[in-house]
Amino acid sequence: MTAAGQARIREVFARARDEHRAALIGYLPAGYPSVAAATDAMAAMVDAGVDLVEVGLPYSDPLMDGPVIQQAVDAALRAGTTTADVLGTVESLAARGIPSLVMSYWNPIEHYGAARFATDLATAGGLGVITPDLIPDEADDWLSAARSQGLGTVFLVAPSSTDQRLARTAHACRGFVYAASTMGVTGARQEVGSAARLLVERTRQVTDLPVAVGLGVSNGEQAAQVAAFADGVIVGSALVRCLLDDSSQPDRLASVAALVADLARGVRRPLPR
Repeated sequence: MTAAGQARIREVFARARDEHRAALIGYLPAGYPSVAAATDAMAAMVDAGVDLVEVGLPYSDPLMDGPVIQQAVDAALRAGTTTADVLGTVESLAARGIPSLVMSYWNPIEHYGAARFATDLATAGGLGVITPDLIPDEADDWLSAARSQGLGTVFLVAPSSTDQRLARTAHACRGFVYAASTMGVTGARQEVGSAARLLVERTRQVTDLPVAVGLGVSNGEQAAQVAAFADGVIVGSALVRCLLDDSSQPDRLASVAALVADLARGVRRPLPR
């Protein structure tokens, strides 16, 4: 098995680098407002400028997610969204030529079976998994399963990470490193703190992998700020909020597309890097 997923992730960041910009990564949970509607929203994100999609696997105890994502995830679970639906979403995206990773807490993967999940995700065309609550020290089973299928393994570093922890985490990553811009739960913020820049600088001292920053970006101006020092800009809550209102699905998709267009202009803004 070749490292197909890892290679595709590298291609996404390499293409953005060749265009002298940061990659734009967008998150939406599978199954909200329905499985089909979520897939269409993810496709709309890519049409508007997202380079890589994070497909959220709905989980009943999303401790690191803020209220916006929790509301959507809870609705998806109440509608009966399953892990199989998440894999089906990935497969649908792959059929459209859209690169995606799964964002999942560890418990659903462990319950499904690490080896089985890695195999089924690779078969569906997924590129890897972001595991926000799993640390490399406790990830031997997952690392073995994922790498046997060529999947990317993306772990989180935070401003509080010690130098030793940061190096260990970055070493376990395949694809890119997820730098959490601040401590706390996900959610759009008025500004992205200066801690994110320092965290990216520290991470680059221990890895050659791209470093993408998430937690807090909600508009093009903030995206431009992060793109000035990071290899990727990750947006979640602001996109999910576009789907939470009571408008029609076409209006929701238009709202998603408009926000992504603003974000895409931001990561392309010629700021010093």
